[in-house]
Amino acid sequence: MAHRVRGLILGAAALLLGAAVQAEDIVLASTTSTQQSGLFGHILPLFTAKTGIQVKVVALGTGQALDTGRRGDADVLLVHDRPAEDKFVAEGSGVARRDVMYNDFVLVGPKDDPAKVKAARDANDAFKRLATAPFVSRGDKSGTHAAELRFWQAAGVDPKAGSGYKEAGTGMGPTLNMAAALGAYTLSDRGTWLAFKNRQDLEIVFAGDRRMFNPYGVMLVNPAKHPHVKKDAGMKFIDWVTGAEGQAAIAGYRINGEPLFFPDAGK
Repeated sequence: MAHRVRGLILGAAALLLGAAVQAEDIVLASTTSTQQSGLFGHILPLFTAKTGIQVKVVALGTGQALDTGRRGDADVLLVHDRPAEDKFVAEGSGVARRDVMYNDFVLVGPKDDPAKVKAARDANDAFKRLATAPFVSRGDKSGTHAAELRFWQAAGVDPKAGSGYKEAGTGMGPTLNMAAALGAYTLSDRGTWLAFKNRQDLEIVFAGDRRMFNPYGVMLVNPAKHPHVKKDAGMKFIDWVTGAEGQAAIAGYRINGEPLFFPDAGK
């Protein structure tokens, strides 16, 4: 009897080991904003429960995420710098790009707003008012950093000419922490800001300009360039996150009743 029980236990263990070996997984290179906002913690378990595919997230700035894809070190990218995404696809590094969701960028700063950014007429005016103010930039070639540079350029401002400009060289959460510690301004995506706890004296001082729209796209790393890319599993994720279930999961992620991202697939 004991031998029979032992045999059953070993057989079950072998089945479990076989299932573990056969389990699919993909590497998703994405942004610190999607990770630090808590979005992936909400939606990825739903995808895994549906498909059995595990998703390993590598959270980087968008520029670094795209470079990860160029090296073939990821299967899927989910990023937010449309010009850079289009270049990535045009050069043959990515395929099957689709819109996924959007939120917006917001300027946050001290509540007393010494640069009077709250009175700005538009984004150009807001960034002109920040020309000499203490400002913490991500400085990490992320999608947010790329957007910030576009805003400075549109405003005709060289931020490095002022003494208050600092580059954090890190993700959105640590950049917000630095701004809070220094009483400085910074540009954030709304999702990370809503999830951010260490606000201290910071608040949103400017938002709402249509130029601060922040769209996210998903794409497969080109398997023709990198044959080891898990095309089928990667496309299952892309189909899911842009399909009805994934879009509903994105819409359902809220903090204090406020959505962090808005589904945008197929629009």
